[in-house]
Amino acid sequence: IMKRRLLLVSNSTLHGGGYLDHCQQQIKDFFGKQVTRILFIPYALHDRDAYTRMARDKLKTLGYEVDSVHEAADPVEAVRKAEGIFIGGGNTFRLLKNLYDNNLVTEIRTRVLQDGVPYMGSSAGSNVATVSINTTNDMPIVCPPTFSAIGLVPFNINPHYLDPDPHSRHMGETREQRIMQYHEEPETPCVLGLREGSMLLVEGHKATLLGSTQARLFQRGKTTTEYAPGSDLSFLLTDAH
Repeated sequence: IMKRRLLLVSNSTLHGGGYLDHCQQQIKDFFGKQVTRILFIPYALHDRDAYTRMARDKLKTLGYEVDSVHEAADPVEAVRKAEGIFIGGGNTFRLLKNLYDNNLVTEIRTRVLQDGVPYMGSSAGSNVATVSINTTNDMPIVCPPTFSAIGLVPFNINPHYLDPDPHSRHMGETREQRIMQYHEEPETPCVLGLREGSMLLVEGHKATLLGSTQARLFQRGKTTTEYAPGSDLSFLLTDAH
């Protein structure tokens, strides 16, 4: 039985609101009452103490205690004991490198896929839940041993997906063109462009788009498709995509 439960959020802060405000109801629905403590992984930002304080303060208002993996004597043991896991955003390359450096990639995969521990990611934390971090928007400020990520779903995500601004004079590639370039490489999985305000809820073999904005799906060699909040995206979970 596939036990995975994931909440993959495009962004932690939406314009006009505070940290995790726009998805706080979905967070409460997701972790529910059965989880009382959440293990936070702040590896994507340099100041882990400040980042943990922010997550701790916010999640406390929703009824959850937060332990941070960077405060644990043994990070692997902390993951093994976690009731719920939350990986925050920041730099995806730094995040993945630290996950590998601390031997947490396989550990998290096991806990989520086999033990059913709920996993929430925002931005970079959503990137690392997928096949690889090849479709992140971040600069490679450090070099992880591989771009292969935790692999909780068989596709990739592009968080903070941005549509081209028709009035912009910017001459660089659009986000869409960059994802198309990724798909010029052989055997690349589809990419879900999550606009700010959107998130994907995965429960076993079921995937649903939540939030306030549409998502854009890129499939190699196919026309891109738009999906509205509430859409059933379960077909993404079959390896054919």
